This record gives sequence, C-alpha cells and structure tokens, in this order.
Amino acid sequence: MNPHAAKSISPFTLYQSLKTNRNLIYSLVKREVVGRYRGSVMGLLWSFFNPVLMLAVYTFVFSMVFKARWVGGSESKTEFALVLFAGLMVFNLFSECVNRAPGLILGNVNYVKKVVFPLEILPVVALGSAAFHLLVSLIVWLIFYLIFFGVPQVTILLLPLVLLPFVLMTLGLSWLLASLGVYLRDVSQIIGLVTTVLMFLSPIFYPIVALPEKYRPFMQISPLTFVVEQARDVMIWGNDMDWRLWAFYLLLSSLIAWLGFAWFQKTRKGFADVL
Repeated sequence: MNPHAAKSISPFTLYQSLKTNRNLIYSLVKREVVGRYRGSVMGLLWSFFNPVLMLAVYTFVFSMVFKARWVGGSESKTEFALVLFAGLMVFNLFSECVNRAPGLILGNVNYVKKVVFPLEILPVVALGSAAFHLLVSLIVWLIFYLIFFGVPQVTILLLPLVLLPFVLMTLGLSWLLASLGVYLRDVSQIIGLVTTVLMFLSPIFYPIVALPEKYRPFMQISPLTFVVEQARDVMIWGNDMDWRLWAFYLLLSSLIAWLGFAWFQKTRKGFADVL
C-alpha cells in the first residue's frame, strides 16, 4: 500500500481501504466476537442469554417494582420492557463503540509499528463487533415480541435505514476518539462519564413527552434522541420515518464520519512517536 495514499483524507480512499481489507475486517470481527467468550462453557450462547437475562430484569424492575408504564402505550408490562429494550439496543451500540475507541490504538501497538497495516479499520472492527451484539439483541427482541404480540409492524423493515446515519456518526466519533486516546490518556475516562450522562439525557428510560414542554428542546441535543425515537416508531408503534429529519441526520452524520476519518488520517503519523 502506498504510504501517502494511506494518509489521504479522501472518502474514496476510505472506501478503497474497506473494500481491499474486507476479508481482514471480517476475520478481526470474528476473532473479537469469539474471543470474548473463549474459555466459557457455553461460548457464543452467552451473546444470546445476556440480552434475554437483561430483558427479564428490566421487565421485573421497571414494571413490577416501579410499576412503570410507557406514556402513550398500553398497560402491558411486557410492552414497557420491549420499548425500553429497543432504546437500550441503540444505546449499547453507541456506548460499546465510543467507550472502546480511545483504547483501540493503545491496545494494538504492534499494528502501529507495521507500515502496511490499515489502522483506519480498527474502529470499523469495533463497530462490527458491536453490530453483532445488536443483531443478537434484536433477535431476542423479535422472539419476545412474537410470543406476546404476534408479528411486528411491517415498518420494522425500515430499521436498517433508521440506523444508517447513526452508524456513520458513531464511526466518525470512533475515529476521532481513537486518535485522541493516543495523545490524551484521560479521554477514556471522560467518554465513560459522557456516555453515562447521555444515557439519562436521551429518551431511553422515558419518552420525550414525559418531560415538561420547556425542557424537551434540550433533549434534542443528544445524538441518541432522534435514532431512539425513530427506532421505536418503526419497531413498535408502526409509524413511518420522519424522512426530512432523517435526510438531515444522514447528511450531518456523513460529515461527522468524514471529519473523524480525516482527523484520524492527519494525526496517525504521530502514533508511533507517542507510543
């Protein structure tokens, strides 16, 4: 690989890198997923039982202990758990990627020393691992929904489109944080706090309409708000997407993805010196 091309900030360079290294990306994602459960008795089955257990716990705690009901929904305890879990699936994808990002380069110093290794794929690999767990959680969600409510709304087929801008934004932030984590070691601690705050300032445990109207605009600041609300609309309520806002979100997320990649490419030449 041409070392000058490797540092290009062109989106075409990124596309070429992902295309050229697709087999490597697949192998690294597979290694990460399998490696997480290596040595355990049930192995990959844990990736299925973990979301099942969490869904059962959320159902018990919020519906039985706190007697919570989703505003605008029915009185069903199971519905509340599924609504809550839908939001958490989105948050967990974001949280896993951005919390891991500051340590991606630090944890792969041996790759930094190899001129030919495409460092830019490391955030993509982390995203792939998080996407696998999202897919497993979605399967668990679908099983529970089929058991208690029957066939989901046909609008659920729009979910990949809902997630597309969100994935691009997450990837852009991951490139940015992966670079910053090399030069500023406190970034991982700060991001841990930020993601925790975002979890409670996003409509995950409660809908926006549960807030007084004067506070609702502040909720829109969270990068999770739009995608969480849209995911629930297509998965549970059977509503169509807000295409105008989605188009704006896609444009903004594409810009964030490119800026994050550009920052990563411009700063990667100093990684070896710092490490």
